[in-house]
Amino acid sequence: MTSESKPAHFLQNIIREDLAEGRVSKLATRFPPEPNGYLHIGHAKSICLNFGLAQEFDGTCNLRFDDTNPAKEEEEYVDAIKRDVSWLGFEWNGEARYTSDYFDQLHEWALYLIREGKAYVCHLSPEDARHYRGTLTEPGRNSPYRDRSVEENLALFEQMKNGEMAEGECSLRAKIDMAAPNINLRDPIIYRIKKMAHHQTGDKWCIYPSYDFAHGQSDALEGISHSICTLEFEDHKPLYDWFIGNLPVPARPRQYEFARLHLNYTVVSKRKLKQLVDEKHVDGWDDPRMPTLSGQRRRGVPPRAIRNFCEMIGVTRSDSVVDVGMLEYCIRDELDKNAPRAMCVMEPLKVTLSNYPEGREETLSAPGHPVRDDLPARELPFTRTLYIEREDFREEANKKYKRLVLGKKVRLRNAYVIQAEEVVKNDAGEIVEVICSVDLDTLGKDPADGVKPKGVIHWVSAEKNVDCEVRLYDRLFSDPAPDSGDKNFLDFVNPDNLKILQGCKAEIGLARAEPEQSYQFERNGYFCRDSRYGTAEKPVFNRTIGLRDSWAKEQNK
Repeated sequence: MTSESKPAHFLQNIIREDLAEGRVSKLATRFPPEPNGYLHIGHAKSICLNFGLAQEFDGTCNLRFDDTNPAKEEEEYVDAIKRDVSWLGFEWNGEARYTSDYFDQLHEWALYLIREGKAYVCHLSPEDARHYRGTLTEPGRNSPYRDRSVEENLALFEQMKNGEMAEGECSLRAKIDMAAPNINLRDPIIYRIKKMAHHQTGDKWCIYPSYDFAHGQSDALEGISHSICTLEFEDHKPLYDWFIGNLPVPARPRQYEFARLHLNYTVVSKRKLKQLVDEKHVDGWDDPRMPTLSGQRRRGVPPRAIRNFCEMIGVTRSDSVVDVGMLEYCIRDELDKNAPRAMCVMEPLKVTLSNYPEGREETLSAPGHPVRDDLPARELPFTRTLYIEREDFREEANKKYKRLVLGKKVRLRNAYVIQAEEVVKNDAGEIVEVICSVDLDTLGKDPADGVKPKGVIHWVSAEKNVDCEVRLYDRLFSDPAPDSGDKNFLDFVNPDNLKILQGCKAEIGLARAEPEQSYQFERNGYFCRDSRYGTAEKPVFNRTIGLRDSWAKEQNK
């Protein structure tokens, strides 16, 4: 089903109606991440949705960093988020924005609420404030500081701003309704004291607005028409609307919620991802095993595959768990269509062609892609000594084994037919070399004697190749729900999530491979050159994904 024929989801219908009825003249959305970690695959759904809707309806989408908590935020995360959004293929409207850009205006609006008798400075301790708040079934009680005068609240708030109060000593709260059924309306905190420098504003502030107070007002200042967020913010919507309705904001954005992405075999909690990084279970936020967009990029996942995945799973208001196999299908599908082909021998076994002249070398041609004529052909040096996969040779085998066997023939991919004649073993009895004969009349055709080879195997020249390291990445977790319930997600880290192979031999053209450029290593899977490790002389290649879904095969046994 194409995007043109696919039924519209509920947000598309809402926007289409709002534009048609004139409730908004132009769609304006935003993607507002907190810069307290790297973006993960769950964020991709929100990115694709907000930027995609803006593209579809000829609107705009802002990138705004929700930077109201300097204790957890870093410039590193800001830079990484910008890279990830760009990598996915989207451009934000104008310059990147920050909630901190609006701190002066938010402070003025806090003063406005105080003057209107709708905010007060509360000296309840955090523990007492929780006690006064009530529960989901019992109403809260008014703070003993709730009825302070406007003048007293203004003076106390000024002291908070000037650093004359200690952290946790007091807070500024909105005066709404401590008996409200929605617990978010029970006099929520709108300013806290935090004596910490901010990565954008430096030491200017020692009070910082809460997310609930800053978010809607930032939307209003930017003229956002549709504030699209995930379902966990649905209970916050009445508070979002209360602030919009009780402040002299320049616009009236509306909040809409959709179901976030839940993916099995995956953990997307920023706290848990940070734990994986801090405790060195992985090699940083961009480790290819991580579900972060930076990790997926370094692993070789094409951005189009992620966009296609987000399109495939759709947009609804119903929470559900998506099978990671759907994402892997999109990755394979995209790479199959676009990844150039190459050959790499993971566990080399030397082959000597006894009847091939010593010192002779010829250049064979192989297609860059089986159906993509725009990808250039590869030049493969063919020499007397070659490498094949160790598992592609046996001294004896049954008829089901379609590779090289003593006394039998096999075709070298894009090259000649060879026949194994004898083996050379070391003192331990291990095979270290296979002596073969080559039929030089079989380039592109079967042997003249009519005996067809049993199979096709890949190879590289032993004299001209790229010595490389190959990293075989797999799923990070072995359990489909590693952090559900009271599970400790670390107990389900897949022990086979990484296997490192040294001394691999790749075809010579891969010496020119660019970092993060994807290839299909024929018969082995999809790989890309690592962007962090390796050298020009010895590159590192990461496995993006296998040619087939081995996990499904294991489950069906």
